[in-house]
Amino acid sequence: MISWDQKIERFRMRTTDYRERKLRMFATSSFQTNSVVLLHLIANHAPDVPVFFLDTGYHFPETLRFRETLREALGIEIRILRSPVNRLQQRDNDGTMLFASDPEHCCHINKVLPLEPVLLSNDVWISGVRASQSQERAAMGEEAKGRHGILRYHPLIEWTARDVHYYIQEHDLPTHP
Repeated sequence: MISWDQKIERFRMRTTDYRERKLRMFATSSFQTNSVVLLHLIANHAPDVPVFFLDTGYHFPETLRFRETLREALGIEIRILRSPVNRLQQRDNDGTMLFASDPEHCCHINKVLPLEPVLLSNDVWISGVRASQSQERAAMGEEAKGRHGILRYHPLIEWTARDVHYYIQEHDLPTHP
């Protein structure tokens, strides 16, 4: 089995350092498989870090139920962010929903805009991206500069899918449906 002590201690030390430097932290979660590990680490080693969920209005009901399952199981507070643009107004000039005609603009409206105030009022953004998910994510590193000068911290960047699987199993955590 994998020893989690070093990985957990690295997370604990990093968040302690940010706290001692008076940096304001927050985390985002999609409530997918990687989220379970990140949220467990936050609940146990950085419970003061607020967790935000971007409710795009396009999540499967199972994901929304899983979000509530994790909230209850881990005892974490989840802050919901929503687009300032009503979903029915998210259409192009032809009346087609933006998710179908312009996914990039749809993501901007549903993910970027709601997160802007959070980015502007914090110093460190914690997220559960892993290097093995894509080349773009692999290039991020454990820390990276983000929009508005925010520091992005990726504590799971070096974790493999296998690490995530065994961590969830060893800690008897809920699994995404």
